[in-house]
Amino acid sequence: MPALRSLLARAADGGARLYGPGASLRLADLAARTGLGEARASLAGRAVLVRTQAQIGAAQALVELDGLARRIVICPPDLADEHLAQAVETAGIEAVVVDASDPALEALGRPVHVLAEPAQSVPEQDTGAASEWLMFTSGTTGAPKMVIHTLAGLTGAIRPRAAGAAPIVWGTFYDIRRYGGLQILLRALTGGSSMVLSDAHEAAADHLTRLGALGVTHLSGTPSHWRRALMTPQAHAIAPAYVRLSGEIADQAVLDRLKAFFPAAAVGHAYASTEAGVGFEVDDGLEGFPEHYVGRTGGPVEMKVVDGSLRIRSPRAALGYAGARPPALADAEGFVDTGDMVELKDGRWRFAGRRNGVINVGGLKVHPEEIEAVINRHPAVRASLVRARRNPITGALVAADVALADPAAAAEPQAEAALRASILAACRAALPAHKAPAQVRFVPGLKVTAGGKLDRAHG
Repeated sequence: MPALRSLLARAADGGARLYGPGASLRLADLAARTGLGEARASLAGRAVLVRTQAQIGAAQALVELDGLARRIVICPPDLADEHLAQAVETAGIEAVVVDASDPALEALGRPVHVLAEPAQSVPEQDTGAASEWLMFTSGTTGAPKMVIHTLAGLTGAIRPRAAGAAPIVWGTFYDIRRYGGLQILLRALTGGSSMVLSDAHEAAADHLTRLGALGVTHLSGTPSHWRRALMTPQAHAIAPAYVRLSGEIADQAVLDRLKAFFPAAAVGHAYASTEAGVGFEVDDGLEGFPEHYVGRTGGPVEMKVVDGSLRIRSPRAALGYAGARPPALADAEGFVDTGDMVELKDGRWRFAGRRNGVINVGGLKVHPEEIEAVINRHPAVRASLVRARRNPITGALVAADVALADPAAAAEPQAEAALRASILAACRAALPAHKAPAQVRFVPGLKVTAGGKLDRAHG
């Protein structure tokens, strides 16, 4: 498999760039020049940790190191300093690449190399071997696990850009140091396309304005990202040709709202995880995925459902977990248990929720996401989060926090009561009695994680 720099050199033209909030880099310079200079020689064949303050620095480091370093560990922006020592030990880190001084890393006793803007021509120092790419998993408590990928696996779902196709400008609400964002970065780099990078400290309005000014054509994010974007007036500044959702269940309400807001755009959602890789894409405008996706053989991705849980076997999946005694990532047949529960209805598989997120109501299982999908269809609702509320009789009851599209709609007590009654009536009409919320609370907003998903741990 050619190194990322080689793929970039084939695809890059003179105009394509990576755009950060305050800086940009030409893809052609990333392909032909280095910001590590003489330090490249000392990183050949090494295990290298990449921890940058800016996403554009992370992108540069990945291009610099793939095919040179034996192992690249990509730090997400919210990895706590307290977990660094364990990550360095687990991954056998021998050197560190940063884009600015980082005292927490300097204290670990590994050589630290600071990226400069690519200037020098790249010497021929690649090892010729495929680098391992290590990414941190999400949704864990304590020190997160790391999974091992290869560039071939990470790019396995990317289709070559058609000759003569119109130029693409990618954008994403994700951070590229997470799996969803990295997928978009690799699409841009291997396709020779420009990309607009996000920034955690940038206001949503400013980000959308920048996306519009730079002519974004393809834009990706979680459903939570998109719900927030649609409530921001500056969303009218963009006119993407392709809208992509991933990372959370894409319910019909958010798909319909995006299609109504961007009528000229193709709206699709993808299923992927850090462990299982990219499973599939759905472009028919409907939630869930067709029945025939499960059980197909001979293709790049095989799926089956065991005890309601979706399992995936694919060369795009991670090779395994990092560490001396890693847990098994796949079963004996090579299938990764995603932990995502699915149900077959009317010829279509629909996501019910996470196996570890079930609410037990008097011995009956309730998936919060199923109830949220019903609440989110209400025209007054922007987003919702369903959680358990303790109850001495049933063990738990269902409670819902609801963010309204127009908070003023519940400003008066009478209007608030009527709106709550309307939402509850919709739930009771669509759900069994034990799934209908016992409490609906209106909130100004819902907390999301650094990865752009609803924060269920603190909901």
